[in-house]
Amino acid sequence: MNHPDDSGTADSGATRGGPARPGATTPALPPAGSFADLGLPVEVLRTLSESGVREPFPIQAATLPDALKGRDVLGRGRTGSGKTLAFGLPLLTRTAGRRAEPKQPLALVLVPTRELAQQVTEALAPYAEALRLRMATVVGGVSTGRQVAALRQGAEVVVATPGRLHDLIERNACRLGRVRITVLDEADQMCDLGFLPQVVEALDQVHPDGQRMLFSATLDGDVDQLVRRYLHDPVAHSVDPGAARITTMEHHVLVVHGPDRYAVVTEIAARDGRVLLFLDTKHAVDQLTRHLRASGVHAGALHSGKSQPQRTRTLAQFKNGQVTVLVATNVAARGLHVDDLDLVVNVDPPTDPKDYVHRAGRTARAGGSGRVVTLVPAGHRDETRRMLAEAGIEATVTKVRSGEAELSRITGAKAPSGIPLDGGAAPARPKNTNAPFRGLGTSKDPARGGGGKSRKAGEARKLAEARKAALVRRNG
Repeated sequence: MNHPDDSGTADSGATRGGPARPGATTPALPPAGSFADLGLPVEVLRTLSESGVREPFPIQAATLPDALKGRDVLGRGRTGSGKTLAFGLPLLTRTAGRRAEPKQPLALVLVPTRELAQQVTEALAPYAEALRLRMATVVGGVSTGRQVAALRQGAEVVVATPGRLHDLIERNACRLGRVRITVLDEADQMCDLGFLPQVVEALDQVHPDGQRMLFSATLDGDVDQLVRRYLHDPVAHSVDPGAARITTMEHHVLVVHGPDRYAVVTEIAARDGRVLLFLDTKHAVDQLTRHLRASGVHAGALHSGKSQPQRTRTLAQFKNGQVTVLVATNVAARGLHVDDLDLVVNVDPPTDPKDYVHRAGRTARAGGSGRVVTLVPAGHRDETRRMLAEAGIEATVTKVRSGEAELSRITGAKAPSGIPLDGGAAPARPKNTNAPFRGLGTSKDPARGGGGKSRKAGEARKLAEARKAALVRRNG
């Protein structure tokens, strides 16, 4: 789908007629005023109209004229700025009319995650079908059998994650020598995830005279190396990648007392409407999801440890409302579009400003409004303040406790039903919602040593009895 993250304008030296990057010599073409001005096939224009896509977004208006001419394109912008059609329409239009031989695709889109691969495929499928082009999605987490079969039957366009593509190349199930259009989407995340060797391997195998389009939120380090090594006379365009300049997005830092953290999260999750919760580890995601479901909250878990069918099903349920809370690691920080998602919560504050920007980008999309909330223990405020400053974010800082009106005002938090969704007993909750929350793995049962003072008293009593017994033995 054609979903922008903001309504910023494209801007670069190239769009003003200057060279795009050092070494680029050919100025960019003027931006397109409409899709009709671009000379797109009538089948594509019809599909755009049927999909409700009327006018190009800034990144599309800027890049489409050059990309349709076969220029190498460097696009800077975060997910959701409209990049999928910005590279997808030229890729499909310039591939139309050609037929792929078995195992030899003609166009390749590399993405960092399975979710983004699925989203790109779904967004481009109507246009590919209109142009009678076959697509294949190549990702990990599912059986290779169907992917091998799709490649053997012939697919003009392959959307792939680098790891699975590498595996299929090793098995001689895919050959890239006839690929003349290559796209790297979210190149910076592919590098951050350690996929650089596989990306380089793929770029070394595609047709040397082919077109390359690279889209990334940042152009530093490994990404810059890819640009300089593989893009020839590229024209550069950008859409502001920062969340800080989206006026419809609010940023809040909620300072919470450590033991109260789970109660705060639970009440936020029980709000009316969807919410996306980010945590750092797979174990923490699973643990919080179990707790929320035991509290009566319709929550689903998403992380790299889940099978692809599980991940696909959970995302579908989140989008259709069966699941109202998605608990996820950074796997959901890019390539995830959900209509009307107005709240993102960093249960674990990110340490990397880029992670914050991409997590935040899941809300306030397509001109909508949204809030990004980061939960911070009192002792970690300085670290979070520095991270936000690096991201260019000014956030409102508020101390909150569970059950308080201020928490509800900011997040819509409310008490959960407490009726377990999967059977079993509801989790222990404090009688007073302002009391410290015990969280998981704790008990009030004094027989299990739940109270600190009673435990210490018991230990002292045992020690006294042991000393008395020793004295009796010594005195015979």
